[in-house]
Amino acid sequence: MHQAKLMINVPFFDVDAMHVVWHGHYVKYLEMARSELLRQFDYDYPAMQANGHIWPIVDLRLKYVASARYGQDIEVIAKLVEWEHRLRIDYVIRCCNTAQVLTKATSIQVAVDTATQEMLFESPGIIFKKLGLERSE
Repeated sequence: MHQAKLMINVPFFDVDAMHVVWHGHYVKYLEMARSELLRQFDYDYPAMQANGHIWPIVDLRLKYVASARYGQDIEVIAKLVEWEHRLRIDYVIRCCNTAQVLTKATSIQVAVDTATQEMLFESPGIIFKKLGLERSE
């Protein structure tokens, strides 16, 4: 399974007046981990576009379990769990010191042909090649 881990020390500019991470910044942390995951198999956004595809996010779900706080070291784990018809990535954000789960999330991306702007109902063959897999029939 393809997985990436990203360590972040929560910066002051990401917290609110109560010194907890503002809920919208978790989406940024997910994007950072997703980009790291895609780079691991050489299919980051520039590679997608060079192959004639964009992959917009069509669904994003977050479950806030506990708050991350200013100065806290957190780990964002991104796992690619589906790729045949869409990219589904599951995430866990946890405290580095205690391993407490802070947030769970899932993102769904679909391939869109840049020339026609049409959504594809199966992932393009390049994703299978980059993952070192055969397309199942």
